[in-house]
Amino acid sequence: MENEKIIKNLAITKQLNFLIGSGVSKPAIPLMNEVSGKDDSEKNDNLIQLIKSASKSIIDEDFKNDNNLFTYNNYRDFLFQVIQLLMLSNSRQVPRSVNIFTTNYDLFIEKAIDELSQENRIVFNDGANGYFKRYIDSANYNRVVSYKGLNDNYINEIPSINLIKPHGSVNWVKDNDKILVAHNVKENCVVVKPTGIEGEETFLNNYFHDMLRMFQLELDKPQTILFVLGFSFQDKHIAKMFKRALQNSELLAYVLCFKDSEKDTILENLNLKKCPNNMKILSPEDFDQDILCENTDEETGEKWYSFTVKSLTKIFERN
Repeated sequence: MENEKIIKNLAITKQLNFLIGSGVSKPAIPLMNEVSGKDDSEKNDNLIQLIKSASKSIIDEDFKNDNNLFTYNNYRDFLFQVIQLLMLSNSRQVPRSVNIFTTNYDLFIEKAIDELSQENRIVFNDGANGYFKRYIDSANYNRVVSYKGLNDNYINEIPSINLIKPHGSVNWVKDNDKILVAHNVKENCVVVKPTGIEGEETFLNNYFHDMLRMFQLELDKPQTILFVLGFSFQDKHIAKMFKRALQNSELLAYVLCFKDSEKDTILENLNLKKCPNNMKILSPEDFDQDILCENTDEETGEKWYSFTVKSLTKIFERN
């Protein structure tokens, strides 16, 4: 219970950031090592097609696939609780905003925010600006939106959700020398494939460089909290930036593992022997069972527990 209370308190009192990886979009979208194909190139292509298919289904609200619906509900419930946290935060002390960095290029977050914005006063910022044609520019993230009373008697900052996708998105397309954000899935989308040289590909592109630079700048700010979920730091360029950010003594980083065994994997991928003082790696063994997801081993029939986005949602919704 202690870790749950600490996490919720930090989410309310600090500048809030999330780093979300492919594990959060399961089971709708499998991990790279779960995709079939004769070689890495074919696996990459097959994975992108799966992401496009899942994204199209949620845009069209075609939830015949239970996995798509399950994943979508997880994102929606999580983002709803994030909005509630932002409403509780003191905008005089920390901005009433959250930065969500994700290496996923599916559209689950966008669809969930679209639904939640119908009943919640929020600002969603995906870095694009325009009306008929919306183009990505990192400068567009530097906004604060407030609601002014009808008689100009008060100003109240509106919760803002900034979505930063350093690996691209299935609704991004190149338009001359710019990146256009479409309202649907595009066949020739702009994404960085998980080829093992993402860093090289990413830094060759100014847009992706800007997105990663934002990640660095946000984590360099004082009184900042970063929650990492569904991400194992196999992306070396992000791992390098994360380690550099830990030099900011005012940054607190909580890496939340799906399984207990992933703790050592995280340290290994970060090339660390132990966690620095401002970093914690937590797994199911560090939490009460009532917030964990129960699983059953197919071979032995034994039960085991995992920490998922549903677990973090339960922490945020507790009083």
